[in-house]
Amino acid sequence: MFETIGTSLRAQQKFFTPEISSGSAASGARIGLVETMSLRERITTDMKAAMKAQDKARLSTLRLISAAIKDRDIAARAEDRCAGCEDTEIMTLLTKLVKQREESAETYEKAGRLDLAEAERSEAEIVREFLPTPMDDGEIDDAAKSVVSELDASGLKDMGRCMGELKSRYAGRMDFAKAGAKVKDLLASA
Repeated sequence: MFETIGTSLRAQQKFFTPEISSGSAASGARIGLVETMSLRERITTDMKAAMKAQDKARLSTLRLISAAIKDRDIAARAEDRCAGCEDTEIMTLLTKLVKQREESAETYEKAGRLDLAEAERSEAEIVREFLPTPMDDGEIDDAAKSVVSELDASGLKDMGRCMGELKSRYAGRMDFAKAGAKVKDLLASA
């Protein structure tokens, strides 16, 4: 639709805004849209929903996530990647944010600041909403065995190759400390 303003012509573009059902801002913003949206779009949509719902704690955490992604985008541009960071990089970033929040919560608990520890844990839960379901120990074992056999890894010298393959396949879903221990055990016994 075009609109005349003085002597200039300005184009207006209509954007689709999802209807937000009554209830929590998080559930309303995502109905039917999660599968088609990128991670960055989901975060932006949830931020808008939190603004509309006036959920200050959630909005603060989503802004923190958005700022961290923008920082990563700036670093990516410095590396001549104009498009910025991809969803896999964002998942890695979100995983780091969760770990930071959990470590902070433990530190606050040791210092006797249970209110701050609870705030950090609630932030970690909000960040976890954007991560895929983590793999359990059985799935990690199966994935490690699969990669070791597919790559025909024969000793500890192949550890880096196996871990690289696991990271490319399961970014954001796997606890790589556990996976590293499992791969090391498998390669030591090979």
